[in-house]
Amino acid sequence: MLVLNCSTKLLILEKMLKSHFPESLKVYGAVMNINRGNPFQKEVVLDSWPDFKAVITRRQREAETDNLDHYTNAYAVFYKDVRAYQQLLEEHDVINWDQVFQIQGLQSEIYAVSKAVANAKLLNLDIKLASFKAVHFSPVSSLPDHGFLSGPSPRLTYLSVSDADLLNRTWSRGGNQQCLRYIAKLIACFPSVCVRDEKGNPVSWGITDQFATMCHGYTLPEHRRKGYSRLVALTLARKLQSRGFPSQGNVLDDNKPSINLLKSVHAEFLPCRFHRIILTPATFSRQAHL
Repeated sequence: MLVLNCSTKLLILEKMLKSHFPESLKVYGAVMNINRGNPFQKEVVLDSWPDFKAVITRRQREAETDNLDHYTNAYAVFYKDVRAYQQLLEEHDVINWDQVFQIQGLQSEIYAVSKAVANAKLLNLDIKLASFKAVHFSPVSSLPDHGFLSGPSPRLTYLSVSDADLLNRTWSRGGNQQCLRYIAKLIACFPSVCVRDEKGNPVSWGITDQFATMCHGYTLPEHRRKGYSRLVALTLARKLQSRGFPSQGNVLDDNKPSINLLKSVHAEFLPCRFHRIILTPATFSRQAHL
């Protein structure tokens, strides 16, 4: 195991990962954020350098953590050789197996290998896999038309930390204190877009996560079919692209409205899928919010 903490080498790694799109997108987004202030206190672990075969991004060991917070206790994975990924997991201090955490990546063997290593270590873990269509937005050359937002309201703007409670209540993955804290930090650290009504309340929005992924795109039911979701998605994609980030996202296979929206804006459905694994030690199984 090698922890890569040299700023020059991290910039080199960022460039190297670009040649392995789309499978490396999650790690690439995490490394970009590390190289641009590192607000989530991440670090990079590799099997070797510079000819690496597996790379994992994780929370720095000295960062303060909540053992129930799988949102923040998150690893991103990319490998050229799946055996190198397995060997990294098998090492003593690469993964903190004693807390609830998640592993994300765009390669199909991640789940089987992670589960096999956990079983070999005789760890009593509940392991849940979610799989999604992975999406990449085409370059957005200009701001989407928002002429239909006439007058002072509704208006296109961005989210504030005070909006985190609403997002926590409306996110299918939310509804708990860990998620509330996580969303507030995402809003504070990364690009967001929202449409606000005449009272200043968000009615449609999209945020960006620690892996530079567009996530939690949502419109309140009473404000749907007004073009807000399209406007928010394209504006957030352009905002990310203007900062040099890939505008990536994911969508559940049965979310037909979102899939239709993505098709309408000519987003590319990637050949690989997004996989998220949440691993929960038995000691936390009754407390964890998954």
